[in-house]
Amino acid sequence: MMTKAAAVAVVLVMAAAMAAEAMGGELKVGYYEKSCKGVENVVKYHVAKAIKANRKNGAALVRLIFHDCFVRGCDASVLLDPTPENPSTEKTAPINIGLAAFELIDEIKAAVEERCPGTVSCSDILIYAAHDASSLLSNGHVTFPVLAGRLDGVHSHAAEAQQDLPDSTFTIAQLIHNFARKNFTVEELVILSGAHAVGVGHCSSLRARLTAPPTQILPAYRGLLARKCAAGPDPLVPNNIRDEDKAAVAAAIPGFVPKLRKVNDFLDNSYYHNNLARIVTFNSDWELLTEKEALGHVKEYAENGTLWDEDFSDSLVKLSKLPMPHGSQGEIRKQCRYVNHH
Repeated sequence: MMTKAAAVAVVLVMAAAMAAEAMGGELKVGYYEKSCKGVENVVKYHVAKAIKANRKNGAALVRLIFHDCFVRGCDASVLLDPTPENPSTEKTAPINIGLAAFELIDEIKAAVEERCPGTVSCSDILIYAAHDASSLLSNGHVTFPVLAGRLDGVHSHAAEAQQDLPDSTFTIAQLIHNFARKNFTVEELVILSGAHAVGVGHCSSLRARLTAPPTQILPAYRGLLARKCAAGPDPLVPNNIRDEDKAAVAAAIPGFVPKLRKVNDFLDNSYYHNNLARIVTFNSDWELLTEKEALGHVKEYAENGTLWDEDFSDSLVKLSKLPMPHGSQGEIRKQCRYVNHH
């Protein structure tokens, strides 16, 4: 009979072997078919439960995949908590204000560890969860084959997040340059911006909109934002006016009330309609209207929601393929908030 120590040793050896395979192998669909069969269903169960409780949990997962993958590749570095050795991890960066769903990822990781110890990386769990959230929030219109086989990174730095992620105050030139650094086109910039159909933002991220001229923002919407942002130090505002409080919209833009959604945080092409009407929250949203190619794509996706569903799905696949920096070492974390030597 195998001793407890021997069993632990076997698990560690298996984890190391899988880590070596992941470092040298390609991402693929069904990566855990043999090593952790059914892991996708475990993730989906917890994501669906969380979204049923509050659809904003889904929006938070969609945001997390971008904020993770755009910095050091898809390595779950955004999940790491600050420690005395590293007090400034990515999640502490000002640009990452409001990131959420960390507890949900913890819950999923614990369930997966119970089923398959030391087998499934946090980075893969995050991609699975973001896929499920996108699909559930869009009633299945956004979906894509989920590639897996990633390792978790062991580095996380707020300065890198601040440097790599696009800021809500960026101009169109800065946005294009920022996305081009990750090999994303102007079209893909516009496509991924459509994720602002869901979720919330802090007033500190949209202050510039409160003084923007009527050519950039509908004055009535600017007034709505100003009143909401005056309600506290840094209140949250829905990214999509269609998810706004009915009374607030009725007071500011009564003609828009029929367009409010019965179900909040629905992932669709409404962002593009809002943008053309100058009722979007961030300066970076409005900036898409100032460049010919970007404007053309905003109009294209406003007219064709099915096309956006398909292109957004494809862009998430591309995003999920962003690798760790060349030469990086990885592991399969036991807990998503800490590297294994913590």
